[in-house]
Amino acid sequence: MDTVKKFSAVTVALHWLVALGILGLIAVGIYMVETESFHLYHIHKSFGLLVFAVILVRLTWRWRNGLPQPVRAMSKVEHHTAVAAHLVLLILTVVLPITGMIYSGASGNGFGIFSFEIFPSRYANGQAIPFSQQWSDLGQAAHGLLGYLLLILIALHAAAALKHHLLDKDGTLLRMLGRRVD
Repeated sequence: MDTVKKFSAVTVALHWLVALGILGLIAVGIYMVETESFHLYHIHKSFGLLVFAVILVRLTWRWRNGLPQPVRAMSKVEHHTAVAAHLVLLILTVVLPITGMIYSGASGNGFGIFSFEIFPSRYANGQAIPFSQQWSDLGQAAHGLLGYLLLILIALHAAAALKHHLLDKDGTLLRMLGRRVD
């Protein structure tokens, strides 16, 4: 279980697995769009679904353990901002993959984990036939927008962790690295 002094190994592992997975997927996603590297979409979707499974485990774990308690006393504004940021980060890590599945599924491209198809593709003459162009367009727009929003929030989250470590010297970052805070 998590305490104010130390996070469990499960909490630390799930945090970093999701963080690295999401950052990698966002980097690949931006690269795919900017360079039109369509051959990477299958890999992006497969790893996205694997990371989504870890996200659901992390969400369940966080639900059981609650949001992290601060390691030191802080103002109401700082505390409410931290709680809101954690909740928005959790929500976005769930909603972002869902919008990707909506985009891919509705566009007729389907999705799965490597060769295991979860939602079927629909092709004719080498072209994807959308199940719903409107849902595909909505999923695509939301997936792109939420990906950039999540990237910005991750940067702010990392900056806040560094502020806690370098300026406040309060052990918040050390706890997330699996160390005990005294």
